[in-house]
Amino acid sequence: MNRYYTKNVAQRHANNKKQKMINPPSVLIPESEIQQRVRELGAQLSVDYTGEELVLLGVLRGAVVFYADLARAIALPLRFEFLQLASYYDDMEPAQVQLIRGGSDYLQDRHILIVEDIVDTGHTLNFLIEHLLLFNPKTVKVCTLLDKPSRREVSVNVDYFGFEIPNAFVVGYGLDYAQKYRNLPYIGVLEPAD
Repeated sequence: MNRYYTKNVAQRHANNKKQKMINPPSVLIPESEIQQRVRELGAQLSVDYTGEELVLLGVLRGAVVFYADLARAIALPLRFEFLQLASYYDDMEPAQVQLIRGGSDYLQDRHILIVEDIVDTGHTLNFLIEHLLLFNPKTVKVCTLLDKPSRREVSVNVDYFGFEIPNAFVVGYGLDYAQKYRNLPYIGVLEPAD
């Protein structure tokens, strides 16, 4: 399953050392717009899953802020599950997708809603859906805060999304660069300094 990206780890670390200083992120989506959209998504999910047992499956760590706000916006009893994948390794370009930890017998015969921070190339989401299908769920759907279809390399279905964004490297509201910027209350664009 790790056939999507083959990037030499030593080369990745060498590239990181060459990176220039990063400018502070410029605001792409303000906090108020994010909060409004999360409430709208929560209301829609509450209607769509009325009478069903829903498992929110959070993808650590980037989706944790969105996950927490979304869960509070859904007016249904929920089951919380998490898993962790890795693909960026402190770089601005994705590498090989790896499952760090995750999965549960509780996923069998359940409605699973994957809660993601961002869908860009589609490789990570495709990897995750293939993994989840091994648990024989009733349904697997996807809710992502950000959708970046201009970067799509693998066809994946995004059932719910907060915002469609351009091809830019974004941080904030859980998204990071080298484990920094996750705590920003907005989505910002990060660019190398000149």
